[in-house]
Amino acid sequence: MEEIKNEVRAQVLVDALPYIQKYNKKIVVVKYGGNAMTNEKLKQAVMNDIVLLSLVGVRVVLVHGGGPEINDMLKKLNIESKFIGGLRYTDQDTINVVKMVLAGKVNKELVNLLNRSRGQAIGLCGIDGGMLMAERKSGPNGEDLGFVGDITKVNEKPIMDALENGYVPVIATVASDEFGQSYNINADTAAARIAAQLKAENLILMTDIAGLLRNKEDPSTLIPYVNVSEVPFLKRKGIISGGMIPKIDCCVEAVRRGVKKTAIIDGRVPHSILIETLSNEGIGTQFR
Repeated sequence: MEEIKNEVRAQVLVDALPYIQKYNKKIVVVKYGGNAMTNEKLKQAVMNDIVLLSLVGVRVVLVHGGGPEINDMLKKLNIESKFIGGLRYTDQDTINVVKMVLAGKVNKELVNLLNRSRGQAIGLCGIDGGMLMAERKSGPNGEDLGFVGDITKVNEKPIMDALENGYVPVIATVASDEFGQSYNINADTAAARIAAQLKAENLILMTDIAGLLRNKEDPSTLIPYVNVSEVPFLKRKGIISGGMIPKIDCCVEAVRRGVKKTAIIDGRVPHSILIETLSNEGIGTQFR
């Protein structure tokens, strides 16, 4: 039995070789969130995947959110959460909590976990080195959202410095403007802009669904490939709707800005990052 196991193991590595060669020294940006971030077993699988990719020469950049942790902390501090058109209204008290939770707690926990998994990680947030510059964003109908930001500029130097020194940059999505005001930035949007600025080979958005489905109730109706020119039609048909709209808009923007491909993958599947990068089939929905 052991012999067969070893043969199978060797075959897996041989099959992965073309993909390891393809991604060698290339940048892959992973947006990390959802179930894969809250389930401890999945979390460890994600960390192992990132360490493995780093060791075979892929330059991984991890961009994370932390909505549930922010909600928990706001509740503890008796600060009311208010949403306008699906976006969190962010006053000064709330932005202070966002910074504390994202750049302090969540970021450092992920860095710690990667380091304990024998990787080399370094924590950054968008304020470090003026990495993410932002301006105030308005709501869908021009409403005031407080300190919710739209990215105006990405300075890739802090990220590239970390990558060139062999670290996995772990990025919390807080930004600032020229006056030093901090802004809360949607993690999908930040990952797409960072991937474009880095001319990444691949942007992977981890979600809690299988990908884009023709019928939301039926996982077997997964659409494996979407050309960005098809997106307006899929929106009109209602196949892209609700919470998928902003995610897919991020994928489209990243491709239009020069990212080779983007994928929405199911973070509930262990090792989904490896399946996406080191196999022909991939997982989830790919945008090209």
